[in-house]
Amino acid sequence: MRLNSFTDYSLRVLMFLAAEPGRRATIDEIAVAFDISRNHLMKVVQFLGRAGVLNNVRGRGGGLELAHPPGAINIGDVVRATEGAARPAECFDRESNTCCIVPGCRLRGVLAEAVAAFEAVLDRYTLADLVGSEQVRIDLRALFAHRDGAAGASRG
Repeated sequence: MRLNSFTDYSLRVLMFLAAEPGRRATIDEIAVAFDISRNHLMKVVQFLGRAGVLNNVRGRGGGLELAHPPGAINIGDVVRATEGAARPAECFDRESNTCCIVPGCRLRGVLAEAVAAFEAVLDRYTLADLVGSEQVRIDLRALFAHRDGAAGASRG
């Protein structure tokens, strides 16, 4: 199963913010760190704000921050929110399904089981599990700083 880029960017934003708890970041900082379009990130951040995962603070001194501690942000919940209903095959969408073998096919059940297993694994993890140790946060901050420095050097 492959996650769409919206989900990928959503998880990256959350990891970026969790790497430095208590600090607000800007969309521009995150865009540079991941070399992602600012416009794409705007949509991601707005969605995560509406979903209650981020606090999006406007104005001077504003920025983005996690709405909850990293341990309270479940990865499975984020993926389901950003991906929508899992449809690994045409037969999972009753309205547009035109597959002629549905009545005798067992593949749908196998795929449903696989999706349930995939989601069960994601449900076991929180954002804190992804960036929880101090060493991981240090490593991520160093990576982000390197990307920002490289981008700044190429702009300068």
